Amino acid sequence: MAVSAARSVAFEILRRVGRDNSYASELLHSDSLSNLSPRDHGLATELVMGSLRWQSLLDQRLAAASSQKLDRLDGEVLVALRLGAYQLQFFSRVPARAAIFESVELVKAARKRSAAPFVNAVLRKVSQAKADDVFAQIAESPDAATLAASAAHPSWLVARWLDRYGIEAARKICVHDQMVPGTAVHIFGDRSQVEAELAVAGVQLAPGRLLSSARQVLSGDVTSTRAYREGRVSIQDEASQLVALLAGRGESILDCCAAPGGKTNLLARRNPDVKVFATELHPHRARLLRHLIRLPNVHVVAADARRLPLSSKFDRILADVPCSGTGTLARNPEIKWTLKLEDLSDLQSRQVAILQSALAQLAVGGRLVYSTCSLETEENEAVVEANCLGAANCKVVNIKPELEQLRRADELCLEDIASLAAGPYLRTIPGVHPCDGFFAAMIERK
Repeated sequence: MAVSAARSVAFEILRRVGRDNSYASELLHSDSLSNLSPRDHGLATELVMGSLRWQSLLDQRLAAASSQKLDRLDGEVLVALRLGAYQLQFFSRVPARAAIFESVELVKAARKRSAAPFVNAVLRKVSQAKADDVFAQIAESPDAATLAASAAHPSWLVARWLDRYGIEAARKICVHDQMVPGTAVHIFGDRSQVEAELAVAGVQLAPGRLLSSARQVLSGDVTSTRAYREGRVSIQDEASQLVALLAGRGESILDCCAAPGGKTNLLARRNPDVKVFATELHPHRARLLRHLIRLPNVHVVAADARRLPLSSKFDRILADVPCSGTGTLARNPEIKWTLKLEDLSDLQSRQVAILQSALAQLAVGGRLVYSTCSLETEENEAVVEANCLGAANCKVVNIKPELEQLRRADELCLEDIASLAAGPYLRTIPGVHPCDGFFAAMIERK
């Protein structure tokens, strides 16, 4: 009996994530998976993301059932064990014998046949253990160590969140990270017409929870619709859309870290008569950006944002910089297992250089929005303060009046807009707010 297509795909993707530090979401949306049926693609996605979200918890249970230390196992064997354990612990609809059988067959197919009896024995032991109510344990976790263990997060990361945001918010972040995140979209053009077209295609929408212009996808596949293929609807988290809205309207616009292009697209469409310069470090990503954003007012340049090769000054600049991504762990759970504390200082050095370079392109009286999808202070407030604290030629603008203006314009629909402001900055917290975790600062050139 052959292993199911969904489990074979999930196994290979998890191998690549562990071996090559690849992003699971990118692999799951690659062209190589286009021949999978929607049902198999959905199952593969659930297996991959679930195994990554709960990896440390699965490893705890595997270690208790294993006669060998997990760090001494071949990578293929450990991946097969995690896939099997995830199904045994979280898939009530999958018979235990089927989950065990397919994990054993995956090991054999990976030419690790000698490990098949071991995998069979370990998973049988795991199947006999009672599946705990993990979310109840998260809700009752009194400290960082307990919360990290029950919510399958690195303890160092949870400890930071608890210190910064408090235990209740830290619990909400962890719960959010362990759930399948919702899909938000932005509709361009005639909204009612596009919504009607999506409804005919089987896509059910609900109002945005943060932005009036956003929609939440309740059911259906947006990516299979004509509106999506034609660029009249794009998938973008509501906090990401909000950052683009804060960048606003101008006479000359620069998006200096543009890929994958969601914010660039919004900026260009909100400023149709203005040329938007979009820079991207990697040439292949710049080419992809040109392909995805086919708007006449977008000019893509392959360039390092730390050394922008532009002579012009801009009155609106967006610097959505590369970051750790700790505000997006529900979508990118593998980050939890690869990110190290020392990485934050390396990222900060790059972010400080990008912001310094971007500020040099900002015209007098112009505004720059600096943003990340990180929850970490080193990448957010510390970067802004390193460039602006005590500087005579720039100042940080209080974000709250900007949010209130968006509310008055009926663009921001969240009732408690005060919760979005952390001092002068924008701060969304996953689980606390209905979106990913984003930080944004607005800086004005004097």
